[in-house]
Amino acid sequence: MDIGESGWFSWRLTASNGRVIALGAKSFPDEASCRAGFEGLCKEPEALSGGVQHASETNGWVWRLRDADGQVRAVSARAYERHSTCQAAYERFRVLLLALRETPASLWGDAG
Repeated sequence: MDIGESGWFSWRLTASNGRVIALGAKSFPDEASCRAGFEGLCKEPEALSGGVQHASETNGWVWRLRDADGQVRAVSARAYERHSTCQAAYERFRVLLLALRETPASLWGDAG
């Protein structure tokens, strides 16, 4: 989790090699609600929609994941040069959410 200058929390998912996989698109007032927000993504990833789009701030591609209300919940950590690379990263994140549904506590270092 990260704490912004405002004191609000946001999550980021990092691979074992240190590379950031995804960022939360929403900030939360405390650590517990931030954690619950991420775990909510893991509970029903099939209900989320999203995809790849051209990045407005760069000459690349980014992905975004939206909830049932259309709110952006997660975004790619960086812009990708190629559409196909971004699409593959998006699909890997979706698969990862399915896997994390079974063991979300392992992300936080919790036992069992």
